[in-house]
Amino acid sequence: SKREIKMRKLDSTKVRPLKSEQLLHIEDHDFALRPGFGGSPIPVGIDVQVESIDSISEVDMDFTMTLYLRHYWKDERLSFRSNKNKSMTFDGRLIKKIWVPDVFFVHSKRSFIHDTTVENIMLRVYPDGNVLFSLRITVSAMCFMDFSRFPLDTQNCSLELESYAYNEDDLMLYWKHGNKSLSTDEHISLSQFFIEEFSASSGLAFYSSTGWYNRLFINFALRRHIFFFVLQSYFPAMLMVMLSWVSFWIDRRAVPARVSLGITTVLTMSTIMTGVSASMPQVSYIKAVDVYLWISFLFVFLSVIEYAAVNYLTTIEERKQLKKRGKASGMYSMDAVQAMAFDGCFHDTDVDMDLTPFPDPCEENETRASQTNISNADTPRFKRKRSLKGNVGRIILQNNHVIDTYSRIIFPSVYIVFNFFYWGLYI
Repeated sequence: SKREIKMRKLDSTKVRPLKSEQLLHIEDHDFALRPGFGGSPIPVGIDVQVESIDSISEVDMDFTMTLYLRHYWKDERLSFRSNKNKSMTFDGRLIKKIWVPDVFFVHSKRSFIHDTTVENIMLRVYPDGNVLFSLRITVSAMCFMDFSRFPLDTQNCSLELESYAYNEDDLMLYWKHGNKSLSTDEHISLSQFFIEEFSASSGLAFYSSTGWYNRLFINFALRRHIFFFVLQSYFPAMLMVMLSWVSFWIDRRAVPARVSLGITTVLTMSTIMTGVSASMPQVSYIKAVDVYLWISFLFVFLSVIEYAAVNYLTTIEERKQLKKRGKASGMYSMDAVQAMAFDGCFHDTDVDMDLTPFPDPCEENETRASQTNISNADTPRFKRKRSLKGNVGRIILQNNHVIDTYSRIIFPSVYIVFNFFYWGLYI
């Protein structure tokens, strides 16, 4: 009636629809209901363009990805007349007034729509009611990683899309262009990973309380760059193991030199292992890098134990020799091991260590009595040094235990075999 029309004009609480909203007849429909409510499920096509993979976190077991998410569906309620058959494009202000698919990211931790300078949302409506809805989103989602082969591993992650409210009876999600629905930027790169492949797949998800839902998957495989870990972990571990072998060529009576070398390599290996563990999640299984570092640590530790055995057997052997020669007792005499512990220098076991005159503590070994007829007291010091200088290699070999001789061959050989099997198994 005329009175009702007049009352509507006088009601200031009513907001006049925009011209675009009048053209789309938004006020004439209830967009709280999906298109075709009560009938067959509405098909919603999806395509994705991956802009970047921002980060991969092993500690948190997640990844961050920025992408363009596009939805395609048909809503006849939005159809309009157009003489030129042109579409209309809108920004995010119209989204709250019409029906749009409620797609969300499964296993998402954090996500947001970019809003600089305005919300990165686009809505395009065609005259026949077809709709294109595009978003620019950054999402952080879980990636269930397996570190049993770390750092020689390949991780398979996926970003999963699904409708939150509409099950398969109301909404059918599908890839708009099949396998071509997923595209990536050619310049995507990561510091620690090489992206082997991107693929799209689909499936169903079941919830006991709400039923079956269509689910789409964005799958990608990441292969780790190993060169960084070779420089930071593997190569230093190799050097420490080889450095521990140097003690096999040092005189067995040089206790300070061999013990300090062994302890230094053990502590350095412990530091390397601690540094690797600090940057990794605390998983309950053994990783490939743990196998290598622990085996390397075992080699360094065994080199220290090897010298302990050599030193112990050397002490027993010298005591037996002194007892046979009747020099094991005496108020002013001591054996070579005791003299070394006293002044830190090597003394031949054939010479009594008389404490009253106490000669130069670092005097070199005298030649054996069976090889020369000149006594140590009668031989000039410069001649003795000259003879030792020409036979350093022979003296070192004579002053090393048989265990050192075998260790020079066994330790490197076993370590080479271990490296051969390790790299052959994990690569």
